[in-house]
Amino acid sequence: MEVLYSIVDFLFPFDFLQMAFMKNAFIGVLIAAPMLGLLSTMVVSQKMAFFSDAIGHSALTGIGIGVILGFLSPTASMLIFAIILGLLIAYFSYKHQETTDTIIGIFSAGTVALGTMLLSKNGNFNQYTRYLIGDLLSIRGEDLAVLLIVSLIVLGIWYFIFNDLVVTSLNISLANSRSIHTLLLQMVFTCVVAVVVVLCIPWIGVMLINAFLILPGAISRNIAGNMRQYHFYSVFFALFSGVLGLWLAYILGTSAGATIVVIMTCCYIATSLLKRLTY
Repeated sequence: MEVLYSIVDFLFPFDFLQMAFMKNAFIGVLIAAPMLGLLSTMVVSQKMAFFSDAIGHSALTGIGIGVILGFLSPTASMLIFAIILGLLIAYFSYKHQETTDTIIGIFSAGTVALGTMLLSKNGNFNQYTRYLIGDLLSIRGEDLAVLLIVSLIVLGIWYFIFNDLVVTSLNISLANSRSIHTLLLQMVFTCVVAVVVVLCIPWIGVMLINAFLILPGAISRNIAGNMRQYHFYSVFFALFSGVLGLWLAYILGTSAGATIVVIMTCCYIATSLLKRLTY
């Protein structure tokens, strides 16, 4: 970690990065933003805008089940339940006639209700409210190591499934005609998103995680002219909003996650207006 800190000090000699917790948060943004930006492009293209929201809400249920079963780590129980929920959503979306957003809405409502029911038993819900808001400044050195490993794995999976995902997002019948295993592909993609969402919830929060997986891709669609630009702009705006938001949160004394989302929203409005003026 000391080598990484030295690189950050050399490349980004900013006053607000002199404190260790700010440095950790900054490195966390640099690692997570490209990963979230890439996933955002396909979440938007697949019209799964509410999927990350449903997975985020499932975190509460995962914690509740983990408490009942005696899990020592809330992250472990959240991760297991989120992957199960992601697989169920992928399966029901593929096999049933309802649209994906309807399936996601059904599972989201059910998991929120179940999670609230489990965690509110004996009035214990308040101790879990930190997961609703998150704290980007609480990232530790070991968290960064896990985040980096997961990011590299996600990029590797993305490399192998990207082309098939694009075809599937355009036309599922065309994908099936090309012998693409669409159900398996959807399950892999939903599991990847579920893992990333659960990993980021302690730092971003249930209430805001959805924005991180929608806004970069939505911003990019306003100005991108091709698939290469679509991915580049999504990653760029995720990084830009993350770094600027972290700095503004330090200056203003506000929540880092919320400040980043506000900047992303402003970028979306600005690019939407630019799109209207251009065309």
